[in-house]
Amino acid sequence: MPIRGVRGATTAPANEADLILGATRALLEEMICANGIAGADVAAAFFTATPDLNAAFPARAARELGWQHVPLLDAVEIAVPGSLPRCIRILLLWNTEKPQDEIIHVYQREARALRPDLLGQDPPPQGKEKER
Repeated sequence: MPIRGVRGATTAPANEADLILGATRALLEEMICANGIAGADVAAAFFTATPDLNAAFPARAARELGWQHVPLLDAVEIAVPGSLPRCIRILLLWNTEKPQDEIIHVYQREARALRPDLLGQDPPPQGKEKER
């Protein structure tokens, strides 16, 4: 069975544990729902947060959703000047037969500006950050 990457990003309103976990939980729930992901099919999940978010580990939200046996990893995002502040990014590695072009990537809140091409929006102005 192939493994696919499912990407998502969101922002937290402030560097507070409950806000970081709430934003992460909402993002994970939408990623799961949009793609029909069962926790047992997740090979691993990577979470990053910008350096201005350090009040909680975003991966804790996945544990609170019941992902007790999924390998999870938190990391700090590279501090690129001018990049989106208070941003949480997720990469799920998912065992699925679904073709790559049917994977739904989810961008919420201010992070919607990172991938307007996936959301049917106009691209960001020149010089603004674009998700890789």
